Amino acid sequence: MSETVRAAIALGSNLDDPEAHVRRGFDDLAALARTKVLARSKLYRTAPVGYADQPDFVNACALVETSLAPRALLEGLLAIEARHGRVRTIPNGPRTLDLDIVLYGDRVIDEPGLCIPHPRAHERDFVLRPLRDVWPDAVIPGNDAR
Repeated sequence: MSETVRAAIALGSNLDDPEAHVRRGFDDLAALARTKVLARSKLYRTAPVGYADQPDFVNACALVETSLAPRALLEGLLAIEARHGRVRTIPNGPRTLDLDIVLYGDRVIDEPGLCIPHPRAHERDFVLRPLRDVWPDAVIPGNDAR
C-alpha cells in the first residue's frame, strides 16, 4: 500500500450473537481492499447509551492501516454492516453490527454523513477503552481525552 494512514474503527453489536458479529466484523475489515488490520482490541460488554430498552452491547476496536480515502473507507464499512443485516430504525437502537471510523490519522472531517473524529467518542468509555487497547497513544483531535 502506498500513502497509508492509520485509522481506528469501532465495532459494536447487540443482536443475533453479538460476539460472533464483532469477531466476523474484524475478519471483514481485514478483507477490505487496500486495508490491513494491525491490531484487534479485547471484546467489552457494555450497557446501551441513549436508547436503554435493548440488550447490552459487545464493543471492540480495530487499528487499521489503509490507503482508502475516508469516504471510501466509510462506504466499505457500510457495505460490511449491510452484509451483517444492519437495519437503521431507532437512533442508537439495537443493531447486528455497527462500524464507525473513530480516527483517521489526525484528520478532522465534518461533511454530510462523515464526521471524524467520531462525535462523542471522547465521552464514551465503550469507545475509549478498546481504542486504548489498540492505539494507546492515540489523540482525538480537538479533545484532551486519550
